[in-house]
Amino acid sequence: MKTNSLLRPSTVFKLAAVGTLVAWGFSARPAQAGYVVTLAQVDAHVVATGNGAIDLTGLKFLESMNVPISVIVPFEAAIQTGAPPAGVADFYTGATGPKNFGTGFTTHTDSGSGDLVGIDGEFGLLLVPQNYMSGQPLSDTAAYDNATFHSLGVRGGVYEWIWGSGPNQNFTLKVGLPDSGPDLSLIAVVFLLLVGVKRFQPGGSRRRAFPQS
Repeated sequence: MKTNSLLRPSTVFKLAAVGTLVAWGFSARPAQAGYVVTLAQVDAHVVATGNGAIDLTGLKFLESMNVPISVIVPFEAAIQTGAPPAGVADFYTGATGPKNFGTGFTTHTDSGSGDLVGIDGEFGLLLVPQNYMSGQPLSDTAAYDNATFHSLGVRGGVYEWIWGSGPNQNFTLKVGLPDSGPDLSLIAVVFLLLVGVKRFQPGGSRRRAFPQS
């Protein structure tokens, strides 16, 4: 028996799936990113900007140590941000993640501001301001004058070090990447489902997506 419905069951299912994906994709957001450093090219300088909070749970206190100046050392996944002279920092161990984010050696920061924060991925070290209280917001910058990603030896991408599953138990470095927008893979899935709905509607086009020569 023919149905009088304008939409077949498979079409209704696809439309429902599209609605669910769209609602999820544009309302859901990833968990708080913890502490994030963004490394960007700004004119003739490379600028690091750090923001976020750190939950020290899961890390082991090592020692308090004087840090004379902030540096970046890509070959051992190390970067520090904050005002020079950097001052005294508390060092913790237990972070796991990438062992490098490039091949460059040590480059000193030319200028900076804010809280002294850093990571050394090769040795699993995290450094925070002396007497830092877990979970408090951190904010800082560091600049490298007359520099490029190439001259610093850094490789573009996203690098993350973690020491637990909590929202602030991670340190993320973004090299040359803007803040992420809607998930492109999700957009692709929605597009394909919409194409499927159009193809299988009564009277819908059944032509190929790309013309054939």
